[in-house]
Amino acid sequence: MEVKIGVQHAPREIVLESGQSAEEVESAVADALSGKSTLLSLVDDHGRKVLVPSDRLAYVEIGEPTARKVGFGQA
Repeated sequence: MEVKIGVQHAPREIVLESGQSAEEVESAVADALSGKSTLLSLVDDHGRKVLVPSDRLAYVEIGEPTARKVGFGQA
């Protein structure tokens, strides 16, 4: 699952591939925004934990992973 996180006052967004389902990511974002948690905590495919302070969240985009094309082919 591809997740893009916009952080206030940061020039770039955070992009990670997570093994968590869309529902799990949405629940974690909802908890962070409602004040139940002060941090948005997600785990990427490599087991690294990404922590973002909930008061700095600008947006979170949840989508399917995009397959990278390799080689030469017809477009």
